[in-house]
Amino acid sequence: MPLLTGAEPFRHEGGETAVLLCHGFTGSPQSLRPWAEHLAGRGLTVSLPLLPGHGTRWEDLRVTGWQDWYAEVDSELRLLRDRSARVFVAGLSMGGALALRLAARHGDAVSGVLVVNPANRMHGVAAHALPVLRHLVPATKGIASDIARPRVRELGYDRVPLHAAHSLRTFLRLLDGELPQVTQPLLLMRSPQDHVVPPADSARILGRVSSTDVTEVLLEQSYHVATLDHDAERVFDESTAFIGRLAPGAVTEAGLGKEGTTAGG
Repeated sequence: MPLLTGAEPFRHEGGETAVLLCHGFTGSPQSLRPWAEHLAGRGLTVSLPLLPGHGTRWEDLRVTGWQDWYAEVDSELRLLRDRSARVFVAGLSMGGALALRLAARHGDAVSGVLVVNPANRMHGVAAHALPVLRHLVPATKGIASDIARPRVRELGYDRVPLHAAHSLRTFLRLLDGELPQVTQPLLLMRSPQDHVVPPADSARILGRVSSTDVTEVLLEQSYHVATLDHDAERVFDESTAFIGRLAPGAVTEAGLGKEGTTAGG
C-alpha cells in the first residue's frame, strides 16, 4: 500500500550527536515531524522512522506486533550508534515506551531519554478483554488527534485493530518489568489533560526507573499529541536544553547544517 501523504520517515545528517524519535501507536512520523525538524535545525543528526504497519491503512497494522515496531527502532539505534558519538532516544506515547525499552536494553549506548506522554499500560475493562475480544471484533474507534489546538490534525488511523492493541498491551507489561534498568538521564513531558494516556502512566514510569537525573515538565495547554499542540515549542525548547546540558557543544543556535531528507518506503 502507498504511504499516506505526510507519513514519510525523516532523516537528517547533522553533527556527532544523534536523536532517534519514535512515533505513537496508529500514528505516523507526521506527529513528530516538527520536533524532528527543530532538532535538525539545531545541528543534530535526527532519525524519525516509520514503524511497520503504520502510515498506510489500519488493516496493515493488524498483521504486525510489538516485536516488529521495536525491531525497527532497535535497528535504527544501532545504525546511529555506529556513526554518532552520542545517541538520545525520544518518543510520544507508545513511542515513548519504545524509547524507554531502548534505554533499558542498550544501557550506556543511550545518552539520554526524552518522552512525551509515554504509555505504561492499557486501561479499562476492554483492555482485559482483548485476548478474547480481538478474535470477535477486528477494530474499534481510533485514538488519533487528541489535540487542544483548533484545526490541527494528527495523521493517524481512524480505527484501532484489536490484534495490534493486544500486542501493545503485551509489550507495555513487558516494559514495566524492565523500567528499573533505565538509568540514563530522563526528560519526561506530560499533559495533565490527556484523553489517551492518563497521568498515572507517567507517575508509574517515574516511580520505577532507576534514573537519578530526572526532569518532569507539565504541558498545561496541550492534550495527548503535545508535539502538535499549544506546548509544542516548549517540548522543542526543553529538548534542546536537555540535550545541550548533557552533550555540551552539540546544539547550535540556528540553521540547518545540512539539508534534511524525507524518505519513503
